[in-house]
Amino acid sequence: MKLYAATDLHSSNNYLAIIDEHGERRFKQKLPNNPSIILEALKPYKEEITGIVVESTYNWYWLVDMLMAEGYKVHLANPVAIEKYSGLKHADDKHDAFWLAEMLRLGILPEGYIYPKEESPIRDLLRKRGHLVRLRTSLVISLQNIINRNCGRELDCNSMKRLKTDHVAPFLEDNEDLALAGRVSKEGIDFLTRRIKEIESAVEHKVKLQAPYANLQTIPGIGKIIALTIMLETGHVERFADTGNYVSYCRKVHTKWMSNGKQKGKGNRKNGNKYLAWAFSEAAELARRFDSKAKAYYQRKKQQTNFMVAHNALAHKLARAAYHIMKDNVSFMPEKLFA
Repeated sequence: MKLYAATDLHSSNNYLAIIDEHGERRFKQKLPNNPSIILEALKPYKEEITGIVVESTYNWYWLVDMLMAEGYKVHLANPVAIEKYSGLKHADDKHDAFWLAEMLRLGILPEGYIYPKEESPIRDLLRKRGHLVRLRTSLVISLQNIINRNCGRELDCNSMKRLKTDHVAPFLEDNEDLALAGRVSKEGIDFLTRRIKEIESAVEHKVKLQAPYANLQTIPGIGKIIALTIMLETGHVERFADTGNYVSYCRKVHTKWMSNGKQKGKGNRKNGNKYLAWAFSEAAELARRFDSKAKAYYQRKKQQTNFMVAHNALAHKLARAAYHIMKDNVSFMPEKLFA
Protein backbone atom coordinates (compact mmCIF):
# COMPACT_ATOMS: atom_id res chain seq x y z
CA MET A 1 0.00 0.00 0.00
CA LYS A 2 1.23 3.47 -0.87
CA LEU A 3 1.62 5.98 1.96
CA TYR A 4 1.98 9.75 1.78
CA ALA A 5 3.67 11.70 4.57
CA ALA A 6 3.97 15.38 5.44
CA THR A 7 5.36 17.44 8.26
CA ASP A 8 4.30 20.87 9.45
CA LEU A 9 7.65 22.31 10.51
CA HIS A 10 8.28 24.92 13.21
CA SER A 11 11.37 26.27 14.96
CA SER A 12 11.54 23.62 17.71
CA ASN A 13 9.02 20.94 16.69
CA ASN A 14 7.06 19.48 13.81
CA TYR A 15 3.78 17.65 13.29
CA LEU A 16 4.14 14.44 11.28
CA ALA A 17 1.12 13.06 9.41
CA ILE A 18 0.82 9.96 7.21
CA ILE A 19 -2.14 8.89 5.05
CA ASP A 20 -2.69 5.92 2.77
CA GLU A 21 -3.69 5.82 -0.90
CA HIS A 22 -7.36 6.12 0.06
CA GLY A 23 -6.80 9.22 2.17
CA GLU A 24 -7.19 7.36 5.47
CA ARG A 25 -5.05 8.67 8.32
CA ARG A 26 -2.42 6.16 9.42
CA PHE A 27 -0.18 8.19 11.74
CA LYS A 28 -0.16 11.54 13.51
CA GLN A 29 2.21 12.89 16.15
CA LYS A 30 3.90 16.07 17.27
CA LEU A 31 7.66 15.52 17.38
CA PRO A 32 10.66 17.56 18.54
CA ASN A 33 13.10 18.67 15.86
CA ASN A 34 15.40 15.78 16.68
CA PRO A 35 16.64 13.77 13.66
CA SER A 36 16.80 10.43 15.48
CA ILE A 37 13.26 10.77 16.87
CA ILE A 38 11.83 11.75 13.47
CA LEU A 39 13.55 8.85 11.69
CA GLU A 40 12.43 6.42 14.37
CA ALA A 41 8.80 7.55 13.90
CA LEU A 42 9.06 7.06 10.13
CA LYS A 43 10.91 3.73 10.29
CA PRO A 44 7.86 1.37 10.44
CA TYR A 45 6.42 3.01 7.30
CA LYS A 46 9.62 3.60 5.30
CA GLU A 47 9.10 0.89 2.65
CA GLU A 48 5.57 2.08 1.87
CA ILE A 49 6.13 5.86 1.90
CA THR A 50 6.19 7.20 -1.67
CA GLY A 51 6.91 10.78 -0.69
CA ILE A 52 7.29 13.18 2.23
CA VAL A 53 6.18 16.81 2.02
CA VAL A 54 8.13 19.49 3.86
CA GLU A 55 6.85 23.05 3.74
CA SER A 56 9.33 25.67 2.57
CA THR A 57 9.80 27.45 5.88
CA TYR A 58 12.90 29.43 6.86
CA ASN A 59 14.50 26.35 8.49
CA TRP A 60 13.78 23.51 6.06
CA TYR A 61 17.38 22.74 4.99
CA TRP A 62 18.31 20.32 7.76
CA LEU A 63 15.11 18.27 7.58
CA VAL A 64 15.09 17.93 3.79
CA ASP A 65 18.80 17.05 3.69
CA MET A 66 18.34 14.44 6.43
CA LEU A 67 15.33 12.78 4.80
CA MET A 68 16.95 12.70 1.36
CA ALA A 69 20.12 11.19 2.87
CA GLU A 70 17.94 8.41 4.31
CA GLY A 71 16.51 7.64 0.89
CA TYR A 72 13.10 9.31 1.18
CA LYS A 73 11.53 11.07 -1.79
CA VAL A 74 11.09 14.64 -0.52
CA HIS A 75 8.72 17.26 -1.92
CA LEU A 76 9.25 20.90 -0.93
CA ALA A 77 5.84 22.59 -0.70
CA ASN A 78 5.52 26.16 -1.94
CA PRO A 79 3.45 27.88 0.82
CA VAL A 80 2.63 30.91 -1.33
CA ALA A 81 0.81 28.77 -3.90
CA ILE A 82 -1.11 26.67 -1.37
CA GLU A 83 -4.71 27.69 -0.81
CA LYS A 84 -6.83 26.70 2.17
CA TYR A 85 -10.59 26.36 2.10
CA SER A 86 -11.81 29.77 3.32
CA GLY A 87 -14.85 28.29 5.06
CA LEU A 88 -12.82 26.43 7.68
CA LYS A 89 -13.78 27.23 11.27
CA HIS A 90 -10.68 25.64 12.73
CA ALA A 91 -7.16 24.94 11.50
CA ASP A 92 -4.07 23.79 13.35
CA ASP A 93 -0.73 22.04 12.80
CA LYS A 94 -2.40 18.63 12.48
CA HIS A 95 -4.81 19.90 9.82
CA ASP A 96 -1.98 21.60 7.91
CA ALA A 97 0.18 18.47 7.90
CA PHE A 98 -2.65 16.22 6.68
CA TRP A 99 -3.61 18.76 4.00
CA LEU A 100 -0.04 18.72 2.67
CA ALA A 101 -0.10 14.92 2.54
CA GLU A 102 -3.52 14.97 0.85
CA MET A 103 -2.33 17.35 -1.87
CA LEU A 104 0.62 15.04 -2.53
CA ARG A 105 -1.77 12.06 -2.80
CA LEU A 106 -4.01 13.94 -5.23
CA GLY A 107 -1.09 15.22 -7.31
CA ILE A 108 -1.95 18.90 -6.77
CA LEU A 109 0.89 19.91 -4.46
CA PRO A 110 2.58 23.20 -5.54
CA GLU A 111 6.27 22.43 -5.23
CA GLY A 112 9.37 24.54 -4.73
CA TYR A 113 12.91 23.87 -5.90
CA ILE A 114 15.28 21.94 -3.65
CA TYR A 115 18.75 23.35 -4.13
CA PRO A 116 21.60 20.82 -4.19
CA LYS A 117 22.95 20.26 -0.68
CA GLU A 118 26.54 20.94 -1.69
CA GLU A 119 25.65 24.40 -3.09
CA SER A 120 23.64 25.69 -0.13
CA PRO A 121 26.60 26.64 2.13
CA ILE A 122 28.37 28.69 -0.55
CA ARG A 123 25.08 30.32 -1.50
CA ASP A 124 24.51 31.28 2.14
CA LEU A 125 28.05 32.67 2.28
CA LEU A 126 27.27 34.96 -0.67
CA ARG A 127 24.05 35.99 1.08
CA LYS A 128 26.13 36.95 4.12
CA ARG A 129 28.29 39.09 1.83
CA GLY A 130 25.14 40.92 0.72
CA HIS A 131 24.18 41.46 4.36
CA LEU A 132 27.60 42.99 5.11
CA VAL A 133 27.37 45.21 2.02
CA ARG A 134 24.05 46.59 3.26
CA LEU A 135 25.53 47.25 6.71
CA ARG A 136 28.50 49.04 5.15
CA THR A 137 26.21 51.13 2.96
CA SER A 138 24.26 52.30 6.02
CA LEU A 139 27.52 53.40 7.68
CA VAL A 140 28.68 55.17 4.53
CA ILE A 141 25.40 57.09 4.17
CA SER A 142 25.44 58.07 7.84
CA LEU A 143 29.02 59.32 7.58
CA GLN A 144 28.27 61.22 4.38
CA ASN A 145 25.41 62.98 6.18
CA ILE A 146 27.67 63.95 9.10
CA ILE A 147 30.25 65.47 6.75
CA ASN A 148 27.61 67.25 4.68
CA ARG A 149 25.82 68.73 7.71
CA ASN A 150 28.94 69.94 9.47
CA CYS A 151 31.25 70.80 6.60
CA GLY A 152 28.93 71.68 3.75
CA ARG A 153 30.91 69.35 1.51
CA GLU A 154 30.49 65.88 0.04
CA LEU A 155 32.76 62.87 0.10
CA ASP A 156 32.05 60.09 -2.40
CA CYS A 157 31.49 56.56 -1.12
CA ASN A 158 34.47 55.08 -2.97
CA SER A 159 36.82 57.44 -1.11
CA MET A 160 35.25 56.42 2.20
CA LYS A 161 35.81 52.73 1.45
CA ARG A 162 39.52 53.05 0.59
CA LEU A 163 41.60 51.00 3.01
CA LYS A 164 45.05 52.50 2.43
CA THR A 165 44.12 56.19 2.73
CA ASP A 166 41.85 57.87 5.29
CA HIS A 167 39.93 60.57 3.43
CA VAL A 168 37.46 61.05 6.28
CA ALA A 169 39.66 62.37 9.12
CA PRO A 170 40.68 65.67 7.43
CA PHE A 171 37.03 66.72 7.16
CA LEU A 172 36.28 66.32 10.89
CA GLU A 173 39.61 66.83 12.65
CA ASP A 174 38.73 70.33 13.95
CA ASN A 175 36.09 69.03 16.37
CA GLU A 176 36.82 66.32 18.93
CA ASP A 177 33.30 64.84 18.94
CA LEU A 178 32.93 64.83 15.18
CA ALA A 179 36.42 63.36 14.81
CA LEU A 180 35.41 60.47 17.09
CA ALA A 181 32.20 59.89 15.12
CA GLY A 182 34.20 59.88 11.90
CA ARG A 183 36.88 57.55 13.23
CA VAL A 184 34.39 55.03 14.60
CA SER A 185 32.43 55.07 11.34
CA LYS A 186 35.58 54.69 9.23
CA GLU A 187 36.80 51.80 11.35
CA GLY A 188 33.45 50.07 10.95
CA ILE A 189 33.49 50.62 7.18
CA ASP A 190 37.05 49.31 6.89
CA PHE A 191 36.25 46.25 9.01
CA LEU A 192 33.25 45.38 6.83
CA THR A 193 35.25 46.01 3.64
CA ARG A 194 37.89 43.52 4.74
CA ARG A 195 35.29 40.90 5.64
CA ILE A 196 33.52 41.43 2.30
CA LYS A 197 36.79 40.93 0.44
CA GLU A 198 37.50 37.83 2.54
CA ILE A 199 34.16 36.30 1.55
CA GLU A 200 34.65 37.20 -2.11
CA SER A 201 38.06 35.55 -2.13
CA ALA A 202 36.69 32.39 -0.50
CA VAL A 203 33.75 32.18 -2.91
CA GLU A 204 35.89 32.70 -6.01
CA HIS A 205 38.27 29.99 -4.78
CA LYS A 206 35.55 27.42 -4.10
CA VAL A 207 33.09 27.86 -6.97
CA LYS A 208 33.55 28.69 -10.62
CA LEU A 209 31.12 29.99 -13.20
CA GLN A 210 30.14 27.11 -15.45
CA ALA A 211 28.43 27.04 -18.82
CA PRO A 212 25.92 28.46 -19.49
CA TYR A 213 26.33 30.84 -16.53
CA ALA A 214 29.80 32.08 -17.55
CA ASN A 215 28.19 34.18 -20.30
CA LEU A 216 26.39 36.23 -17.65
CA GLN A 217 29.50 38.39 -17.39
CA THR A 218 28.92 39.62 -20.92
CA ILE A 219 25.85 41.50 -19.64
CA PRO A 220 26.64 45.14 -18.73
CA GLY A 221 26.73 45.66 -14.98
CA ILE A 222 27.32 42.00 -14.13
CA GLY A 223 30.73 41.10 -12.76
CA LYS A 224 31.93 37.84 -11.27
CA ILE A 225 30.29 38.16 -7.85
CA ILE A 226 26.88 39.15 -9.24
CA ALA A 227 27.16 36.37 -11.84
CA LEU A 228 27.93 33.83 -9.12
CA THR A 229 24.96 35.12 -7.12
CA ILE A 230 22.66 34.71 -10.12
CA MET A 231 24.00 31.22 -10.83
CA LEU A 232 23.59 29.97 -7.26
CA GLU A 233 20.21 31.57 -6.66
CA THR A 234 18.78 30.49 -10.03
CA GLY A 235 19.79 26.85 -9.90
CA HIS A 236 18.73 24.91 -12.98
CA VAL A 237 17.30 27.50 -15.36
CA GLU A 238 15.27 24.76 -17.09
CA ARG A 239 12.89 24.76 -14.11
CA PHE A 240 11.45 28.05 -15.42
CA ALA A 241 9.00 27.48 -18.26
CA ASP A 242 9.62 30.83 -19.95
CA THR A 243 11.13 34.29 -19.56
CA GLY A 244 8.11 35.68 -17.75
CA ASN A 245 8.29 33.03 -15.04
CA TYR A 246 11.96 33.74 -14.43
CA VAL A 247 11.58 37.52 -14.36
CA SER A 248 8.65 37.15 -11.98
CA TYR A 249 10.81 34.94 -9.73
CA CYS A 250 13.38 37.77 -9.76
CA ARG A 251 10.63 40.18 -8.55
CA LYS A 252 10.94 42.29 -11.68
CA VAL A 253 7.29 42.38 -12.78
CA HIS A 254 4.31 44.48 -11.72
CA THR A 255 2.00 43.16 -8.99
CA LYS A 256 -1.24 44.77 -10.16
CA TRP A 257 -4.48 42.84 -10.55
CA MET A 258 -6.54 44.39 -13.33
CA SER A 259 -10.13 43.78 -14.49
CA ASN A 260 -11.97 45.74 -17.16
CA GLY A 261 -9.22 48.35 -17.18
CA LYS A 262 -9.44 48.91 -13.42
CA GLN A 263 -7.05 47.96 -10.68
CA LYS A 264 -8.64 45.37 -8.38
CA GLY A 265 -5.74 44.89 -5.98
CA LYS A 266 -2.09 43.98 -5.77
CA GLY A 267 -0.26 40.69 -5.84
CA ASN A 268 2.40 39.50 -3.45
CA ARG A 269 5.37 41.69 -4.34
CA LYS A 270 7.59 39.66 -1.99
CA ASN A 271 6.89 36.43 -3.84
CA GLY A 272 10.10 35.30 -5.49
CA ASN A 273 13.80 35.47 -4.73
CA LYS A 274 14.94 38.68 -3.02
CA TYR A 275 18.60 37.92 -3.69
CA LEU A 276 18.04 37.75 -7.45
CA ALA A 277 16.02 40.97 -7.13
CA TRP A 278 19.06 42.59 -5.51
CA ALA A 279 21.47 41.17 -8.09
CA PHE A 280 19.62 42.57 -11.10
CA SER A 281 18.95 45.88 -9.34
CA GLU A 282 22.68 46.20 -8.62
CA ALA A 283 23.48 45.25 -12.22
CA ALA A 284 21.06 47.89 -13.52
CA GLU A 285 22.71 50.58 -11.40
CA LEU A 286 26.18 49.67 -12.67
CA ALA A 287 24.99 49.28 -16.28
CA ARG A 288 23.41 52.74 -16.42
CA ARG A 289 26.66 54.25 -15.15
CA PHE A 290 29.18 52.49 -17.35
CA ASP A 291 27.41 51.16 -20.46
CA SER A 292 26.36 53.66 -23.11
CA LYS A 293 23.43 51.66 -24.53
CA ALA A 294 22.05 50.85 -21.08
CA LYS A 295 22.44 54.49 -20.07
CA ALA A 296 20.61 55.68 -23.17
CA TYR A 297 17.73 53.27 -22.49
CA TYR A 298 17.57 54.41 -18.86
CA GLN A 299 17.49 58.07 -19.87
CA ARG A 300 14.65 57.50 -22.34
CA LYS A 301 12.59 55.74 -19.68
CA LYS A 302 13.41 58.40 -17.11
CA GLN A 303 12.12 61.17 -19.37
CA GLN A 304 8.81 59.31 -19.75
CA THR A 305 8.33 58.41 -16.06
CA ASN A 306 10.76 58.80 -13.14
CA PHE A 307 14.13 57.44 -12.07
CA MET A 308 12.78 54.49 -10.05
CA VAL A 309 10.53 53.25 -12.87
CA ALA A 310 13.44 53.66 -15.29
CA HIS A 311 15.76 51.76 -12.95
CA ASN A 312 13.27 48.89 -12.56
CA ALA A 313 12.67 48.78 -16.30
CA LEU A 314 16.40 48.38 -16.92
CA ALA A 315 16.67 45.68 -14.24
CA HIS A 316 13.73 43.90 -15.89
CA LYS A 317 15.52 44.01 -19.24
CA LEU A 318 18.73 42.58 -17.76
CA ALA A 319 16.83 39.75 -16.06
CA ARG A 320 15.19 38.81 -19.36
CA ALA A 321 18.57 38.85 -21.08
CA ALA A 322 20.09 36.70 -18.34
CA TYR A 323 17.37 34.06 -18.77
CA HIS A 324 18.03 33.66 -22.50
CA ILE A 325 21.80 33.68 -21.98
CA MET A 326 21.59 30.92 -19.35
CA LYS A 327 19.05 28.84 -21.26
CA ASP A 328 20.56 29.11 -24.74
CA ASN A 329 24.25 29.38 -23.69
CA VAL A 330 24.85 32.51 -25.75
CA SER A 331 26.59 35.84 -25.16
CA PHE A 332 24.83 39.13 -24.52
CA MET A 333 23.50 40.89 -27.63
CA PRO A 334 22.74 44.55 -26.87
CA GLU A 335 21.07 45.09 -30.26
CA LYS A 336 18.29 42.70 -29.22
CA LEU A 337 17.81 44.12 -25.73
CA PHE A 338 17.96 47.84 -26.43
CA ALA A 339 16.62 47.98 -30.00
